[in-house]
Amino acid sequence: MKWDIVCPADLNPHASYLIFSNHRSWTDIFVLQHIFRDKIPFLKFFLKKELIWVPALGLAWWALDFPFMKRHSRQFLEKHPELRGQDMATTRKQCEKFKRSPVSVINFVEGTRFSPSKHLSQNSPFQNLLKPRAGGVAFVLAAMGDCLSGILDVTIVYPDNDPDAQIWQMLQGKIPRIIVRVRLLPVPEDVVGKDYLADSDFRERMQNWVNRIWQDKDMLINSILSVRRA
Repeated sequence: MKWDIVCPADLNPHASYLIFSNHRSWTDIFVLQHIFRDKIPFLKFFLKKELIWVPALGLAWWALDFPFMKRHSRQFLEKHPELRGQDMATTRKQCEKFKRSPVSVINFVEGTRFSPSKHLSQNSPFQNLLKPRAGGVAFVLAAMGDCLSGILDVTIVYPDNDPDAQIWQMLQGKIPRIIVRVRLLPVPEDVVGKDYLADSDFRERMQNWVNRIWQDKDMLINSILSVRRA
C-alpha cells in the first residue's frame, strides 16, 4: 500500500486542533490516526451512544474518554420536543472538559459515510461529497475556539477503490494507494460563546463557511481523480 500524504510540517503535539474530513469508510479513522501520530494530540471523535456496545472497541472508546452522543430521530423529537438540542448540549459539555489539556477533536462534517445512494437521495451539489452539516463544528468552535491552535481540513481519497475502501480490504492489502491532503486553517473570528441554535446569523455564517471549504474539497478530489483517469 502506497501513501501519498501532504501535511503541514509545523504541527504541535502539545496544541489543540479541530479536525474535519470527508468520510468514505471506517478506514478513514485508521488513516487519520496514522498520519497524525506524534504530530498532534491523540485524536478523539464524537460517537453515537449505541456504539458503546461494540465488543471491545466500545469499552476502549469509553476508557479513552471519547464523547458519546445520543441522537434522536426527527420523528422522536416531534413527540418529545423537550429533548431537542440534547446532543448539542452534550457536545458543549465534552468540549469544556477538553479545555483542561491539549486534544484533537475529529468531526465528520457529512454526518455519515459517503455512498452513491446517499449522494443521490440528498441531491448533493458536490460531485464527490455529501452535504456538510455545520452544527457540530460550530458547537466545538463556540465551546473551545479560544483554546484551538487551528483547524485541520483533511481530504482522503482512495483512487483505486471507488466508491469507497472498506477496512477489510485494507487488511487484505487490496487498497493500493491512499492519498491524503491536509491544510491548516485559522479559527474563524467571533465564534466563542455563540449559540448555534438561537443565533440565526451565526448559524448562516458557519454553514456558508463550511460550504466554501467543501467546494474547495470537491475540486481537490476531482483534480486527484483526473490524474488517475489520465
